[in-house]
Amino acid sequence: MLRAVAGLLRPDDGRIALDGEPWFDAREGIDLPPDRRSVGLVFQDYALFPHLTVRENVAFGGPAGADELLERLHLTPLAAAHPRALSGGERQRVAVARALARDPAVLLLDEPLAALDAHTRVTVRAELQDVLGELGLPALLVTHDFNDAAALADRVGVIVDGRLRQTGTVEDLIERPADAFVAAFTGANLLAGEARPLPGGGAEVRLDAGHTIRSEQHATGRVGVVVHPWDLTLQGEAPANGDNAVPGRIAAIAPEGARLRVRVGELVAEAPVGAPLRRGEIAWATFAPARARLVSLGPEAADGDIGRSARHNGLP
Repeated sequence: MLRAVAGLLRPDDGRIALDGEPWFDAREGIDLPPDRRSVGLVFQDYALFPHLTVRENVAFGGPAGADELLERLHLTPLAAAHPRALSGGERQRVAVARALARDPAVLLLDEPLAALDAHTRVTVRAELQDVLGELGLPALLVTHDFNDAAALADRVGVIVDGRLRQTGTVEDLIERPADAFVAAFTGANLLAGEARPLPGGGAEVRLDAGHTIRSEQHATGRVGVVVHPWDLTLQGEAPANGDNAVPGRIAAIAPEGARLRVRVGELVAEAPVGAPLRRGEIAWATFAPARARLVSLGPEAADGDIGRSARHNGLP
């Protein structure tokens, strides 16, 4: 998609336009070359020139505003350095500055945080968020990490095997996932089962693991039960308040800031640091029926859509 927008790849069909100006239109025979498209492209590996200094790399994109961009992206002290002497986060900032030096009408970013370690990624993500917010120009970013999309994007599109599964805000994808893949991609737990409607409304779902839970949503047939880690509460015994409860053995505990990520059977839950949890013990993951969202598991649902949530939550 990025290559098509930049003019490096010719689509078979369709239309690409910016503010109503067509860059490509298959029906009209329009296909502007890359040098006539106002695009700034940040490559996944940054593609900096190793023999040029930081300032020379940025000025290659456009010399007029190079010094201003170095200052804006906190690169002025590194202006005389070469890329090999820079950290991953610093190289990323240089690549963004070089792309912006062209004064582009649209910024294209190909997995700009993928090459960074986990600690650097958080810092650079925040910096990139500030830069994109200040620029106010259209930006198209490709990422495999939902956290990147959630932090940087106003609107997210989930593409699987060349098909657009869903577009919307981050909140749309979390609260109203279109299918099992989207739910798992946002970091939700996904449990498969058979649903039947309840007389008073909502549905009862018999999970494949053998337990039964309730949802306030109506559904019939094969469904996936979507519940987010922050909607789960862990306790040592089954609740008596009518909430759903799924037991499991604690298999992994990983700190994440002021919270813990805990894998209990098929589910990943959040718990406060200091919670009395030990690997190998049995715990009950409980959640309210109102927080159990249901998605259809029709033939279009890929086999890998089920059981992905623990991997997306960073646990083995």
